[in-house]
Amino acid sequence: MKIVDTLVTSSAQQTTTVPGIGQFRADFPILDIKVDDKPLIYLDNAASSQMPQAVIDCLVRYQKTQHANIHRAVHYLSNLATQEYEAARCKLQNFIGAREDREVIFTSGTTDSINLVMHGYGRKFIQRGDEIILSELEHHSNIVPWQMLAEERGAHIRVAPINDAGELLVEEYEKLFNSKTRFVALSHVSNALGSINPIKRMIAIAHQHDVPVLIDGAQAAPHLKIDVQDLDCDFYAFSAHKMCGPTGIGILYGKAHLLESMQPFKGGGDMIASVSFEKTTYNEIPYKFEAGTPPIAAAIGFGAAIDYLEQIGLDAIADYEHELLLYASEQIRMIPGVKIIGDCPDKVAVISFVIDGIHPHDVGTLLNQEGIAVRTGHHCAQPIMQRFNVAATSRASFSFYNTKKEIDALVAGIRSVQKVFAQ
Repeated sequence: MKIVDTLVTSSAQQTTTVPGIGQFRADFPILDIKVDDKPLIYLDNAASSQMPQAVIDCLVRYQKTQHANIHRAVHYLSNLATQEYEAARCKLQNFIGAREDREVIFTSGTTDSINLVMHGYGRKFIQRGDEIILSELEHHSNIVPWQMLAEERGAHIRVAPINDAGELLVEEYEKLFNSKTRFVALSHVSNALGSINPIKRMIAIAHQHDVPVLIDGAQAAPHLKIDVQDLDCDFYAFSAHKMCGPTGIGILYGKAHLLESMQPFKGGGDMIASVSFEKTTYNEIPYKFEAGTPPIAAAIGFGAAIDYLEQIGLDAIADYEHELLLYASEQIRMIPGVKIIGDCPDKVAVISFVIDGIHPHDVGTLLNQEGIAVRTGHHCAQPIMQRFNVAATSRASFSFYNTKKEIDALVAGIRSVQKVFAQ
């Protein structure tokens, strides 16, 4: 399939080579809806991206022709569902470059994956006085579980700082390591700012101290090519719903020897080898961590989303989204009274901004009246808001199905919001 198309963009009327806008935008039926009789301009992709028709069709096909429980029966539908479910696992293995498919565990999403590691690894190996390193860029889901563990175990959290551009200070991070450091948990990309952390370097620093590293990849996997072997991370987590897939499904990658050393997070069916009232023995990985009936349709849909993204190409997606980011940043910087928060050079297509004298919730409400969907609030990243001394921001986040014309509409919308409050 041809993945490069020519688009005449926005008011500038520039001709730009972009990945598939002419054909791939049409794959998303939700983009055709109207909001108050105005075209939907969906710029909240960092929260959840939209699903293409190919993924929707996959979900419907499963429900109509494949639905059954997996791993538990020998009949036709169960065998078919099991094959599709495990095929999705293999697609994700290949997508992230894992050595083995058993290193890929299906979870309900990034938050569930992080909690699995906290319970399965942290509660087994973290002791009183031990230290866990996080960063100021973390989402609450990569802060709160470790705080819970620290409180329970008598461990301590240490935090790597960032600068005014939203970049993590690697030298300061390195200074946090000592003989008590037992674990590191870092975001690959900040959900609030879009900053891309130099995680390969940071993982190497941790490994010099024999400390395992978990990477929250929820915001990276939709935009960047991930190779867990090249990164040498010990754990990597991300969710389907930010990368054209269904909600309620994600994965945890873990190095096999670490997963084998961990205790199960949840008990129940399919995570056991044998059960008696005297003793239970656990199943092999990954099944040891997949108790109960999983979200089978969602997992298969996740596999379809991976197929779809790989058909376009992650490099092509990254290039085009970077083009959108540069264009949007330039246009928003030109608006008096608007400030971009976390304006570092190495980031994905996320722009958080504040407008002088106007609360972000009012910004979001008025933009919605123009059909423009942005996220407002603290973005489940209150420490970042505190770092920049703001209560909240408005966040526009772009995907490969967005256009420069939509960015022009966002800029016009911001100016209209300012006019309302100037009256």
